[in-house]
Amino acid sequence: MAESFIAEARKEQIIQACIRTLSEIGYNKISLTKIAKNAKISTGLISYHFADKADLIHHTLMYLVADQLHYISECIEATKKGATEQLKAFIEASLAYQATHYENNVAMIEIVFNAQTEDGTPFYLLADKETDGLELLLTEILIAGKDKKEFATDFDPALVATIIQGAIGEIMLKNCNHEQYETYKNELTRMALKMLA
Repeated sequence: MAESFIAEARKEQIIQACIRTLSEIGYNKISLTKIAKNAKISTGLISYHFADKADLIHHTLMYLVADQLHYISECIEATKKGATEQLKAFIEASLAYQATHYENNVAMIEIVFNAQTEDGTPFYLLADKETDGLELLLTEILIAGKDKKEFATDFDPALVATIIQGAIGEIMLKNCNHEQYETYKNELTRMALKMLA
């Protein structure tokens, strides 16, 4: 039991170093040696936990996606109110994550737009084939609001979720201060609620 805990802690340390390295030098310059240097460990230790660079990159992307989904889901669960409040919480939590996890944002973009599968398919082309947990969560909130008549009934929840997610993603790499994020959050929330009225 202690060994698996230690192994998981070591894997997370390596993934965190991969995130930092991606954020600092980008995907095209990254190597296991540079990640090991960032983590202050040997390259062999990375190879013990991950098959190769592609395996580490894949695990890093899965970590980034899960971390963001966990953060936002917890904020929504804490709301315990109707769809309107959950939508507000979703927007606020999404933007708060963007503001407080800048390195993660850069690393995710570097992976999605530069990494490829073994057969040469760019990761960004896989997005259409994979279920997006955040978009699914937002769509469920919109469906619940529509069903309970908190929102209008004449809209496509999946399409509106894509629009809101697009607006949230647009600010991902803008290095905004707190006041700018607050303004963006308030405007996006106002516009989303107006669209659903």
